[in-house]
Amino acid sequence: METIAGLILFATFFFLLLFGAPIAIAIILSSVVTFLFVLPFDVAILTSAQRMVTGIDNFTMLAIPLFVLSGIIMNNGGIAFRLVNFAKVLVGKLPGSLAHTNAVGNMLFGSISGSSVASAAAMGRIMTPMQTNQGYKLTYSAAVNIASAPTGLIIPPSSVLIVYSLVSGGTSVAALFMAGYIPGILWGLAVMVVAYFMAKKENYPVSQLPTARDVFYIILSAIPSLFLIVIVIGGIVAGVFTATEGAAVAVIYSVILSIIYKNFKLKDLPAIFIETIEITGMILFLITASALFSLVMSYMRLPEAISSALLSITDNQIGIILIIIFILLLVGTFMDITPAVLIFTPIFLPVAQSFGMDPIHFGMIICFGLCIGNMTPPVGSALFVGCSVAKVKIEEVVPTLLPYFGVVILVLLLVAFVPQISLFLPQLFGL
Repeated sequence: METIAGLILFATFFFLLLFGAPIAIAIILSSVVTFLFVLPFDVAILTSAQRMVTGIDNFTMLAIPLFVLSGIIMNNGGIAFRLVNFAKVLVGKLPGSLAHTNAVGNMLFGSISGSSVASAAAMGRIMTPMQTNQGYKLTYSAAVNIASAPTGLIIPPSSVLIVYSLVSGGTSVAALFMAGYIPGILWGLAVMVVAYFMAKKENYPVSQLPTARDVFYIILSAIPSLFLIVIVIGGIVAGVFTATEGAAVAVIYSVILSIIYKNFKLKDLPAIFIETIEITGMILFLITASALFSLVMSYMRLPEAISSALLSITDNQIGIILIIIFILLLVGTFMDITPAVLIFTPIFLPVAQSFGMDPIHFGMIICFGLCIGNMTPPVGSALFVGCSVAKVKIEEVVPTLLPYFGVVILVLLLVAFVPQISLFLPQLFGL
């Protein structure tokens, strides 16, 4: 019975995806169909409805729309330009310095906005014309922007990590936020290493450094933007406020900062709220659908069955981790990160915990692995936005992206097999 129900669940899900159904609809319909196979009609429908409601009935969930709102306000508030200038000061002496500025800018702005798409769009619009004027190939410029944009999904504050916290049974958001720093920074540095060697090969120029007076002004103007990270993450880690309260603080701070920068207008509020509602609605609909999907899997004991199947292939910890990573990379190419985290965390987390892996460490593995899908076809959102901003075709950029795929996957393997990369900061702060 359980085997047949599992086949119905996944067969219906992939059948609906194949015929173009939205992911959330495919998740709900496949879950309801499976419940109808094993439960009476009224019980199946009532249970499904209750689970979808309770799936988002969580105070921590409020952090998601608030962080989304904060990111959109900052994206419209003149933050990106100041961070680009700050990044230029940090890496201006390296060959292909504008590419490195793009990568550092994505790490900084991505962490503030919490969105790879917003980061790729903002940095691409600023950096692509500058790089073109200095003779950079469009494919090179676009590849660096695309490859570094997803770092903001790992470096906190990150809504993806909040989603993982919820679906993993309440893993500490503060601990996950601290765990994300080193893996996210390593991703960005790996992109810069590839960009460096490509720039040396193409003999791209080094940007002229500003004067000491200009450097002082640039750093001074960037400090308020960077201070948001200190306030929000510092407050959460220190226990001054929760992740949800920290998100509210981020909204207030971003509004004040945008007013100071004179980029905030009351007439922009309706568009900002509409964009926030659209993004939040999409995320919460996926979460409530995936809560039902997780209930069905739990009821059918599918996580235990999949865990047993994996362990029957090999009981070697390294082998199991490699299999999980391979599946995550495969899934990330055709599924958005939020539903993928919601669906595959309940499946793989018990497997990881069966050989003693810390849920914080596993959270970094699953989020990092799925984030790589942001820069891969056919559904990579950062890939589409980066190509659109640079006005270059996807098929032209992909060959240039291949070395970046390679180094980012190497960093993923490093994160997977060296737990202290993820656990050092949480342990340091006693989380």
